[in-house]
Amino acid sequence: MNIITIDGPSGSGKGTLATKLAQYYQYHLLDSGAIYRLLGLSLAQQNLLTQLDGNISDAVNIATHLDIKFVPSMHGIQTYLNGEDVSKQIRSEEVGLFASKVAAIAPLRDALLARQRQFATSKGLVADGRDMGTVVFPQAQAKIYLTASAQSRAERRYKQLQGMGVDAKLSAILINIEERDRRDTQRVVAPLKPASDALIIDSSHLSIDDVFNQMRSYIDTQLI
Repeated sequence: MNIITIDGPSGSGKGTLATKLAQYYQYHLLDSGAIYRLLGLSLAQQNLLTQLDGNISDAVNIATHLDIKFVPSMHGIQTYLNGEDVSKQIRSEEVGLFASKVAAIAPLRDALLARQRQFATSKGLVADGRDMGTVVFPQAQAKIYLTASAQSRAERRYKQLQGMGVDAKLSAILINIEERDRRDTQRVVAPLKPASDALIIDSSHLSIDDVFNQMRSYIDTQLI
């Protein structure tokens, strides 16, 4: 089966481009960041985030049996947690920080690893995340690392949240992105970094179409 991975920091455009690629190649889509956000939100709802420095058996059990569903719609991917549409809620900066905390804990990452790998089917897969090409799908035929400056990513996230009707401040988003970058790149477990065989693209000054065309040209040379 063909697997395309797109890794990179928050706000680099991975989600939009992964969706476009999945539609173009008619592949399944995995938003691994949403899975971590969903687990973070679920743990927060059950007041378990503050216990992650101690006994995490309850958190691991929740991760193992996480009831999630992704449904394509006219407005993108609708995301459900325990039957509730939380598409807007999981994109908040607060839940993003929840996800980063979850991602730094090895047992929780292990609990979600098998779930992510189940998305790979004979139809093909586009996997968007932070360690798709290095940890989850190291056998992927095409690996891409998409990055951009923190300032440009903050501006993009600000516009995205405004479009979703979510109240946000640009300065706060920039601080959160820089903090998340430090945590994700410095963590011991699966730190954010490009795979050794990944194509690296800096999208700071490129349009979505420009990046998409670069990705497609590269992918077409890698797929079976």
